[in-house]
Amino acid sequence: MSRELLMLVDALAREKNVAKEIVFGALELALASATKKRFPDDVEVRVSIDRESGEYESFRRWQVVADDTLEFPPHQVALSEAQKQIADIQVEDYIEEQLEPIEWGRIGAQTAKQVILQKIRDAEREQILQDFLARNEKLISGNVKRIDRGNVIIESGRVEALLPREHQIPRENIRVGDRVRACLLRIDRGVRGPQVILSRTSPEFIMELFRLEVPEIEQGLLEIKAAARDPGVRAKIGVKSNDQRVDPIGTCVGMRGSRVQAVTQELGGERVDIILWSADPAQFVIGALAPAEVTSIVVDEDRHTMDVVVDEENLAIAIGRSGQNVRLASELTGWAINLMTQEAADRKAEEETGSVRALFMAKLDVDEDVANVLIEEGFATLEQVAYVPIGEMLEIEAFDENIVNELRARAKDALLLEQIRGEEEMEGVEAALRDFDGMDTDLLARLGQAGVKTLDDFADLAVDELVEIAGVEDGRARDLITRARAHWFADEQ
Repeated sequence: MSRELLMLVDALAREKNVAKEIVFGALELALASATKKRFPDDVEVRVSIDRESGEYESFRRWQVVADDTLEFPPHQVALSEAQKQIADIQVEDYIEEQLEPIEWGRIGAQTAKQVILQKIRDAEREQILQDFLARNEKLISGNVKRIDRGNVIIESGRVEALLPREHQIPRENIRVGDRVRACLLRIDRGVRGPQVILSRTSPEFIMELFRLEVPEIEQGLLEIKAAARDPGVRAKIGVKSNDQRVDPIGTCVGMRGSRVQAVTQELGGERVDIILWSADPAQFVIGALAPAEVTSIVVDEDRHTMDVVVDEENLAIAIGRSGQNVRLASELTGWAINLMTQEAADRKAEEETGSVRALFMAKLDVDEDVANVLIEEGFATLEQVAYVPIGEMLEIEAFDENIVNELRARAKDALLLEQIRGEEEMEGVEAALRDFDGMDTDLLARLGQAGVKTLDDFADLAVDELVEIAGVEDGRARDLITRARAHWFADEQ
């Protein structure tokens, strides 16, 4: 019988073009499945086939668990019981008992065949997927094989890929038999085997389309540094030239707009703005907001935001229909953009100056004139007053050395008091909230003072509550709370 088994393995391996090890594994599963039928309970059985002789052994096995976690005796054994047989056995190890091997002829032929063929089909599917991934293709073309509840199944060579409804461009009409192009999004590995997932709405799709239409990108003369999309309506891409002789925008547009039109046609008429990428974030944002003209920009590195000032005539253009232009510009550049008129900017600057003035008067115990001198000289925080090189402060005409030393000493004392109070208020704040991206010491201290000490407490706040507690801007408050709530939805899924 052992010789017949080896011959069967060899024949199946050659017929299905898979490794013998895959067939051996399938046979072991089939034998184990048949052996389980001896027992009234659902037990765990392992079968081991000798790859040289074809002889096989069967074992019933139990996983070792802690004494207080034993829940399913047919599959588990308590550690104390297992140690009676094997003294040094550990939790999560297995203990086995050899069984009388089932006779090959007694295996249900149909069951064995199903297990073996399924295992081989899984191996074939995995091999096809690996061959597909080895080609390293990000842009995939194929024919629509069928449509299932809005989800499109695309056949590309020997691979079947899924284009989910949510990754299709709105209002596009895809029918069976159509030739469709999409971008590889990810590989989902589920119980039914690996599934190739495609997208026509991701920013990567438009980047790959330009790579296809613009040879200079493949040659390394141009780079697409970033992309943002409102699928089917409008998109922005940031391009950079690696060769001074190559105009990045003109090259992507093409002769009489041929290249950008080809991309637009593939995207169902999606309008594409091509923007010159810049290493200077402010310059990049100015370009991203085109065609609106920017009057001035104030960059806040700590909060990763920009206050962009435009005149009244350009405000509607900068915002775009339903906020589309500023939203895409923000996604493209990675910066939160606050659009405002010059009047609003002046009002905000005055409010910020007033808060800094009040801070200096309260913490440094100085009058309004001294506070105004500090503000006029560019000081905005206690840290600057305390630790800026003393030589710079001595250059201020209104201050002599004694005043400078006294201001620095008061600033250091105020900072020390704040640190002590902050540490007291942050007692009991959970690590998840302390380590949350975007959280800083000042915000943590204010939250602790308000009794907000866990990530769930923080996520449960309304935007206006966070603004009131911490004095942060609406945009930052909304972003922080939205991200803090993300784990709720992840847990539900």
